[in-house]
Amino acid sequence: ATRTKSADVERADSGIGQMPARKWRNRASETLSSLQAWEAHRPCTDCGERDLPVETDVQNCNQRRADLCEKCRKRRTERKESVLEFVNTEASYGEDLRIIKEEFYLPMQAAGLLSQEQLQGIFSNIQELIDLNESFLEILQEEIDQAFDQGDDDLMTVCIGEIFLEFVNMLPAFQTYCLRQSSSVNMLNALEKEKELLRIFLNVSQNDNTALRRMNLRSFLMAPLQRVTKYPLLLSRIIKATTEYHPDHGSLREAKSRIESHLEHINMKTKQEGNTWTLRSFRQDSKKKREVINIEMRETALKTVGWLREETRFVMEGSLQLAQPPDGQWVKKGSKTLKFQNMQVLLLVNMKRVSESSLESAEPGPVKDAVLVLIRDKNNGKFHLLREPLRLSNCIVSTDPDCDDTFELIEIRREAFVFRDSDRARTHHWFRQIRRYSRELGSWKKRRNALPNIMISTPHTRP
Repeated sequence: ATRTKSADVERADSGIGQMPARKWRNRASETLSSLQAWEAHRPCTDCGERDLPVETDVQNCNQRRADLCEKCRKRRTERKESVLEFVNTEASYGEDLRIIKEEFYLPMQAAGLLSQEQLQGIFSNIQELIDLNESFLEILQEEIDQAFDQGDDDLMTVCIGEIFLEFVNMLPAFQTYCLRQSSSVNMLNALEKEKELLRIFLNVSQNDNTALRRMNLRSFLMAPLQRVTKYPLLLSRIIKATTEYHPDHGSLREAKSRIESHLEHINMKTKQEGNTWTLRSFRQDSKKKREVINIEMRETALKTVGWLREETRFVMEGSLQLAQPPDGQWVKKGSKTLKFQNMQVLLLVNMKRVSESSLESAEPGPVKDAVLVLIRDKNNGKFHLLREPLRLSNCIVSTDPDCDDTFELIEIRREAFVFRDSDRARTHHWFRQIRRYSRELGSWKKRRNALPNIMISTPHTRP
């Protein structure tokens, strides 16, 4: 009986009663709510503000960018685009320098069209500029590749300002070239009138040499002037998108100050020598012309794809040579048998607005679509599309070891295209960028990596 009585009065709860337990649960709930509120308003790692958006999809939340406010996300994206623009335009400038040497200087020297003194007067210190560009571009590209290899998809570790200051010895070389430019053009004009063979060579080169893109020698000789006057603009864009706490911020400002001071010095020397032409006037005219062309091409591309402007990123744009080979020809005989045509190519990426995380990740990321827009050179004052945009979700991008100066893009069940840049390094850069985005898209992307080898090893068949 005693045992039964004790069992009847045995407590089934914790012994603290209902009221204390309810208070404890309420306190725990309040603590959890406080932690969630703090998490939702945690400070941005870049600026320290507390206006971060609440991430609702935990699986798709990229932690690296989840610690950034919307303003800093946008700034990082703009900085990455500005850094890549700096490197890509430096590569294009180097390509023009090599064209000057390989398509004009060396053939004219070998044919004896001009004496060594005359060649020196026209081409000035072009070899010095080529050497400086190759060294500068090599360091820039190494920094970009290293950043991507280390998972720095925003290129925050790339310090353009520091690199530019290391190559500040470029500026005296630009000064030498710019100060000789007026006499160089005058000499070329006089010799072209005097020497018929020179005039024939220049006309045939412009019309028949596809590497020249229908441009004459005078246009290419302006490349160093265009480049040196564009440095302040490119550096300003990077500075605008770089927070003042970034380690490269001070170097960027110093680099911009150094180049602007040097341009002013060149203008002063030009006036002292009695020339009416100055870098300042050239910079204003050429800048307006280039910006109008770029805006026209981008507007044409946007109108074609129909994407929202704020969701569109222009990853790469520039001139490429394109060929469409018959079945098996590229594999059998190589790119020498193909007929290439010059084309303006734009690589566009459509991104989600809620998250601008890594574009290079192998996992599904924020890229909704990616296309290549192919535009013919201007005809009758307007840009015209070669065809509808190539959607990378339906394409295979591959290279052949026997044709390392080209890469092939195959549109499944449709057409094949072979692309190349006149500069092999630029060709490889285009290939890496296009392949990176094509691998992210398409429901069959897991099988994509195996297809290029299968296709290349089959000499006479093409999807």
